[in-house]
Amino acid sequence: MGGVGVAEGGADEKFRQMTEGPVGPLVMSLALPSIVSNLVTTIYNLADAYFIGRISTAAEGAIGVAFVTMTLIQAIGFFFGQGAGNAMSRYLGGRDEDAAATMAVTGLALSFLCGLVLAVVGHVFLEPLCRLAGSTDTILPFARTYVSLILVGAPWMAASLTLNMQLRFMGEARYAMVALVSGALLNVALAPALIFGAGLGIAGAGLATIICQLVSFLLLVAGLQTCGLVRLSRRAFGVTGGVFAEMANGGFPSMARQVVAGIATTLLNSAARPFGDAALAAIAIVGRIVSFGNYVQIGIGQGYQPVCGYNYGARNYERMREGFGVAVRMSLAAVALISVVTFALAPQLVALLRDDPDVIRIATLTLRLQSVTLPLTGVAMIINFSLQTTGRMWRATLVGLARMGIVLGPVVVLLSSTLGLLGVQLSQSVADLMSIAIAIPFGAALFRELEGEGERGVGHDELPDGQDGG
Repeated sequence: MGGVGVAEGGADEKFRQMTEGPVGPLVMSLALPSIVSNLVTTIYNLADAYFIGRISTAAEGAIGVAFVTMTLIQAIGFFFGQGAGNAMSRYLGGRDEDAAATMAVTGLALSFLCGLVLAVVGHVFLEPLCRLAGSTDTILPFARTYVSLILVGAPWMAASLTLNMQLRFMGEARYAMVALVSGALLNVALAPALIFGAGLGIAGAGLATIICQLVSFLLLVAGLQTCGLVRLSRRAFGVTGGVFAEMANGGFPSMARQVVAGIATTLLNSAARPFGDAALAAIAIVGRIVSFGNYVQIGIGQGYQPVCGYNYGARNYERMREGFGVAVRMSLAAVALISVVTFALAPQLVALLRDDPDVIRIATLTLRLQSVTLPLTGVAMIINFSLQTTGRMWRATLVGLARMGIVLGPVVVLLSSTLGLLGVQLSQSVADLMSIAIAIPFGAALFRELEGEGERGVGHDELPDGQDGG
């Protein structure tokens, strides 16, 4: 199948690796580059928070406000990255490399275009966007400056996320790792130079971010061209109803999850706002620290997803189940170790980012509460990835929205109104437990379906679950 933009030999070798190699080592080998790049990104985020925290508590609070804008950019990148990537892994598993190339090129182009639209609209409504995200009057000047620069980089930041996921779904995480690590390390050096050396303050942090994201984007493009599975080609571009529908089927759960996460973060910031800039800064800092464990879970899930997609496309459901078990065990063990550290050293970790007694007091309890429930959230995440990769759009959407959206939002409103600041601090942990309880029955139902499908010899395209994208 040496079709448009495809290298056949590389596809054949990758197919054998994904469908015949030992599952445990395979998931581990695919997860490690993702974990490394995610952890380096986390270290970059923490370093960024450290440098901005040296400016003021209000500047630190602006990072929490900017998270909503970052979430919108991620929603675009995840929609086209997960949407195209899920389909690509299934097509490659089914040996249809031309269709995989079409999904890759079309997804990348649309991601960049939508990022450009967001940049324009975001600048038009810049101050309302910052206010809506929970900014106080003292935080607003910092937030306006930082968010305006982040919006400039929205096109290539969204496209980078899309390329990153496409490479991972093809089982080529090492190229994504090189690109993301390079950008993150450059940012760690560039941010203090611009913030303090050039005297740009928080503008230097925003400028460093978009420059380094551009470097990562260019390296990801080079990685896609180099890996030999799918290459960028104008002939592979095609926006048809069928292509977009399939992209939406795989990408809508991620986009919905990110959009609702932005809404939930807005509610969280709004609930914390009456308690002052220290509370907003504390929430932002805890988010950065907890992301360390979250990114480990995501890296493991990203190692599992191409195994899931290829073998679902090849109708090898037992390998899917085996890969799921490996991913869950890895996630539980790794994040439990991280959570022990974040619980025990919570005040010291917070103080590294902002040496403000009020911030440390508020953030320490919040971090310890989240450390207790964080290891369990990987189970819900891997169930969500399984549903999404097998095309069960509505169920994946529901499970994905639970933790950061349909559960967290109401929990924040209810607990903050009844318990005040303590309710804000408790909200994420309560939402974690509820989302796990929602996800487990969906995961059990998925594997029951696959058992029946395997016994009947039915392919995924013949299942009577089409109304839910399955």
